[in-house]
Amino acid sequence: MRRGTPERRPIQPDLRYHSVTVSAMINHVMKRGKKSLATRLVYQALDRIEQQTGKNPLEVFDQALKNAAPIMEVRPRRVGGATYQVPMEVPPHRRLTLAIRWILEAARQRSGKSFPEKLAAELIDAANETGNAIRKRDETHKMAEANRAFAHFRI
Repeated sequence: MRRGTPERRPIQPDLRYHSVTVSAMINHVMKRGKKSLATRLVYQALDRIEQQTGKNPLEVFDQALKNAAPIMEVRPRRVGGATYQVPMEVPPHRRLTLAIRWILEAARQRSGKSFPEKLAAELIDAANETGNAIRKRDETHKMAEANRAFAHFRI
């Protein structure tokens, strides 16, 4: 068993927008250590958002992450031989991670087109409270709501 949680490493802000959240998105997009490719893809997606909406892409990006981030989730807890799904509040760093993960998963599942187009479309949808990432968040909230009876088992 683990003795303690390791300290979180600070993420450096990205070069263009000086945003830690954009940098976290780049790190999640990255596959096999190809950071320059991931950076290019995310920036192309943000440029496409600016072309399509005419708004500041960073505002749309932040709104999308805020909308896709879950507030409650269920965690399994063993009590007397039975495993209960206990609803718990999601810590802020996990909230951001889940939102990024769900948006990327939904973008990758979209059909056709290039990745920057799919990511831009998913971010715009998430900012407008639609899309698969929002559906995933709603499912998580429904599960937590359905298991509210087990809230007294909180860890």
